[in-house]
Amino acid sequence: MAQGTGRSFGTFGELLQGTVHSGQHFMVTCPVAAWNTASFRYAPGSTSVDVHPVHKWKAGRLAMSALRFAGVGGGGQLILHGELPEGKGLASSSADLVATARAVAAAVGTRFRAEDIESLMREIEPSDGVMYDEIVDFDHRNVRVRERLGTLPSMIIVAHDEGGQVDTVQYNGAARVHTDEERREYARLRTALGTAIHAGDLPEVGRVATRSAELNARLNPRRFLAELRRLSGKIGALGVVCAHSGTVLGILIDHADPDAAAKTEAALAGCAALPGTTAVYRSLGHEDDDWSRLGALHLTHHQRM
Repeated sequence: MAQGTGRSFGTFGELLQGTVHSGQHFMVTCPVAAWNTASFRYAPGSTSVDVHPVHKWKAGRLAMSALRFAGVGGGGQLILHGELPEGKGLASSSADLVATARAVAAAVGTRFRAEDIESLMREIEPSDGVMYDEIVDFDHRNVRVRERLGTLPSMIIVAHDEGGQVDTVQYNGAARVHTDEERREYARLRTALGTAIHAGDLPEVGRVATRSAELNARLNPRRFLAELRRLSGKIGALGVVCAHSGTVLGILIDHADPDAAAKTEAALAGCAALPGTTAVYRSLGHEDDDWSRLGALHLTHHQRM
């Protein structure tokens, strides 16, 4: 039996998420250097996919679809593991599906384009745009890329998790209505963010991300958003980023800032004073990052309260 391995990074919530004038929902990803991995052992004579852990059965569905898309029959064994916590807003489920598609392709000797993986995931559930190796403006409900935006210099993200889990499918299925005024603001923010990404303007990215977190809090209240905003301003960080359908908030720090280490420690100390857990991630940048593979040099620190 042939075996293949696939990987996918996650995204720390979204730099921006909302709706535009037409009512279409969108999100702009914040890819991070943390990966989920899938290993697929192809069994041509089988008619099903055995998934471990068993609760990730959606990945098994996608594996079967991927085999059909590749023009082969059979089934196999799928094993998933990774660094992305579940139910927190870091796209762990989407990363599982992308990694699975890549593992199946590798096992049967083919390769899927990002657009192919997108179409496979569309059959399963609302998803993040982590099949694209760059920041994307993504219609997560219809699982379609709206625009590929490029990359940014790396940022450190000091994360605070308020606890609990969010079911993304249930969250996206709930009715959340933005006013016309909010939709106009989201459109302005989306234009500003696209310009900032193309220019590599991290302070403007931080401004937009902070405003998006504030707007989201009207529908999804966050107990410690005000405290993280205050802490961000105090240490001279770029701003705040949130998982709009998750439980984490983060403070953005320019990875190239000469004071980045001191700012990170100060942010960690501030977050440690709050109930919950803290972690540090690094956003994927356009330096020497290998977006779809092992991703050496990723920065992760966990501290439980």
